[in-house]
Amino acid sequence: MAGQEWVVVVPCFNEAERLEPAIFLTWLHNRSGVMLLFVDDGSQDSTAEVLERMAVEAPGRVHVLRLPENRGKAEAVRQGMLRALDFGPEAVAYWDADLATPLEALADFGGLLQARPDLDILLGTRVQLLGRDIRRCAARHYVGRVFATAASLVLQLPVYDTQCGAKVFRASCVRQLFSEPFRTRWIFDVELLARCVLAQRPDEPHSSLRLCEMPLRVWHDIAGSKVRALDGLRAFADLCRIHMMMRRKLRARAALLSAQPSAVRTH
Repeated sequence: MAGQEWVVVVPCFNEAERLEPAIFLTWLHNRSGVMLLFVDDGSQDSTAEVLERMAVEAPGRVHVLRLPENRGKAEAVRQGMLRALDFGPEAVAYWDADLATPLEALADFGGLLQARPDLDILLGTRVQLLGRDIRRCAARHYVGRVFATAASLVLQLPVYDTQCGAKVFRASCVRQLFSEPFRTRWIFDVELLARCVLAQRPDEPHSSLRLCEMPLRVWHDIAGSKVRALDGLRAFADLCRIHMMMRRKLRARAALLSAQPSAVRTH
């Protein structure tokens, strides 16, 4: 990531027992041009104290945004992404606090963004390939595959992994995607991708955002996940809501375009 200014947003809710300050601080110490922005989502344990100690140990490199009450991961990420823009970065990432994806993976993301200036968004993908160390609970993997297939059909986007908590965005597209609160609590990642799809307007050829999935080298399931079986049912319900939202917006856009004079539409 040489020469790039990045902010990495890390949402936290009751993570005091799982946070590894030494790992974050060591990684940060060995890299320049990167900043960590932790978002404390109204934690009820000692998460805030852990984060504040990290900020003291790495002044100017670790920042903490505290939400007064628990708003959910979607809102914590959204608030963090928008706050990150205040630091004037070239790119902003959001990363799971449990470090299921090691921070070292950010170097791969940075290399691809440098090599591909046409790309706007990189999505970490947990796919088992030769030479990769991807360790997922079998049940969660298969449920995830069913969900990802359903999501790709709804989005009409051949995305393999919607829910991986490692995503990177060029700063230029962050406000466009995160300015409005998410309507879904459980699968905001899918709603985020829906916003990417809706950003492409047939009357504006250069409006589309360019996405790329990046297979991760390492990803390990971490004990203590707050996702429960019931959340899976809620996720599919939210997916239906996203489907209806996309249909409604695409139909409204089509109606608006059809109402325009043909001379305008041809330009």
